[in-house]
Amino acid sequence: MRVRLWGAILAPALSLALSTTAAPATPPQRLAEPVPLERLFDNRAISEPSDPASADFDGAGNSLSARDLAAAGWTPGRVLTLDAARLRWPRTAAGRPDNLRADGQTVRLSGRGDAVSLLVAATGGTVSGTSTVRYRDGSRSMYRLTAPDWRTGPLSTKAVALPHINTPGGQRAERARLYAVSVPVVRGREVAAVVLPRDPGPGADLHVFAVAVRDNGAGWTGSWGASTGGYAKAGPWGGRTLRLVVHSGAGGPRVRVRLANTFAAAPVDFETASVAVQGAGGGAGAARTPVPLTFGGQRGARVPAGAETYSDPLRLRVPAGRNLLVSLYLPGTVTTAPMHGRSEQVSYVSAPGSGDRTGDTGAAAYPGTLTGWPFLTGVEVAGGPGTVVALGDSITDGQGSTAGANRRWPDVLARRFQAQHALPRYGVVNSGIAGNRVVTDRYPGDGVSADVSGVSAQHRLERDVLARPSVRTVVLFEGVNDVRTGTPAHEVVAGLRSLARRAHERGLRVVAATIAPCGGFPDCTAAVEERRTAVNAALRARGADFDAVLDFDTVLRDPRHPQRLLPAYDSGDHLHPGDAGMRALGESVHLRALVPGGR
Repeated sequence: MRVRLWGAILAPALSLALSTTAAPATPPQRLAEPVPLERLFDNRAISEPSDPASADFDGAGNSLSARDLAAAGWTPGRVLTLDAARLRWPRTAAGRPDNLRADGQTVRLSGRGDAVSLLVAATGGTVSGTSTVRYRDGSRSMYRLTAPDWRTGPLSTKAVALPHINTPGGQRAERARLYAVSVPVVRGREVAAVVLPRDPGPGADLHVFAVAVRDNGAGWTGSWGASTGGYAKAGPWGGRTLRLVVHSGAGGPRVRVRLANTFAAAPVDFETASVAVQGAGGGAGAARTPVPLTFGGQRGARVPAGAETYSDPLRLRVPAGRNLLVSLYLPGTVTTAPMHGRSEQVSYVSAPGSGDRTGDTGAAAYPGTLTGWPFLTGVEVAGGPGTVVALGDSITDGQGSTAGANRRWPDVLARRFQAQHALPRYGVVNSGIAGNRVVTDRYPGDGVSADVSGVSAQHRLERDVLARPSVRTVVLFEGVNDVRTGTPAHEVVAGLRSLARRAHERGLRVVAATIAPCGGFPDCTAAVEERRTAVNAALRARGADFDAVLDFDTVLRDPRHPQRLLPAYDSGDHLHPGDAGMRALGESVHLRALVPGGR
């Protein structure tokens, strides 16, 4: 059965919200000469606790703690990879100028990519402003930037949170936040400079610590991915090796992996790592000797709090549709970890005190098992046409399907793309999180929690979609958890439209899916059904918000009882499809609907 698609297709170029123009810029003599960011620093944000008077971040004598930054791994000059952007933390020592207050300065940049990323924080309240990106060909594009306040901004979108603030009266136990934000650029054009927004006025400032052009994986395709749902108790792991089992979608001649320390308060060390194709017998055994991974030419990596790292490209042919083993040796004791909680896949951990077993071909060293994916968030292959990302909740995550069988609907979709040659053979990355919502956070975005259902889709779009490699299309399939917990239908629709608008600003194709029925699940009341039906009606009417709509509701529902899943597709809990339902979803999608410019 093929899903119905509504309406015309939006132009695949950047949306009008970008206000992008290819017209020649103002003559060069009338433009400010671009200057490196460091030469523009005019504010001191960082002090030692013993010398708080050496910095004044907010005009009231308050500042960030150099000691807390060091404890988080944010040391002077450190390159921090945040949402795929490489941002260098200021090289300066505490008490020296380390950021600028935005007031129309023109910052020199260089490179091509999908965004300009900035490491920012506001003082005096959240600050927003508009300005322009300048390109080598003389054209410009407009952007709008919002910097949350360093003391009151949302923890769910922060890059890092520090436990103290230095004040004139001494150190105070209060969360300080820093944020990585990005603004769109015209793909393919070489960036020359970014002009910062003007001073917002007395009492507030937008502070910029670092800026860079983000190239989020040009030449790479997402083969596998998982989204971090929270920061949870783990292990304890120390002197042990994790062997994580993942399933490739797209294949390629080279591979790299992405390790994330999202939501963490301290760095994590990986002393060694390796990758291998799983052996024919399954389990923790490899088909051949695992190949070591390197990070910046080194065998291991330290990942600061809130940051991530990519391994160096490794010449290893990854076959499509095979299980891989990614092994990570943790030399120090780990009791908490960023976690994707529901993997529908068994992974493995070596025995206590067993040491580095990343090079083991056999499974004997791995008696322990895991049912989540800590740290590992991506496997990418060189080449290929790009990536489709499925942003969703537990149905996308695969709950209800057979564990270890790779029968989630995105797996089905990935196999279909690889089995054909008429269209681009996209990789499909699964960014589903069980329990996730469109509008509200489940995990609060900071601290250790047993809830790993993630921050809202609004708050994870940047990390889980826009920062994925060579993304072409995003499929939005969320909302059932919102309507089940009382969120009004109009708020869910507004949230989905906001996601679509932001994705369109980055030039992505946006495809929405209607919410599947859940009648018979204990909390799926008549009121929930009314909200679900209202959301679906709005999606089907979609207007210009979405490039296509997949009617997953029609695919899965029982025609005689449309508020319920078809019994053949029901996993048994009346909310999650089983293997047959997952297959029906994956096979119902017109592949052309996911191709930019397609119908």
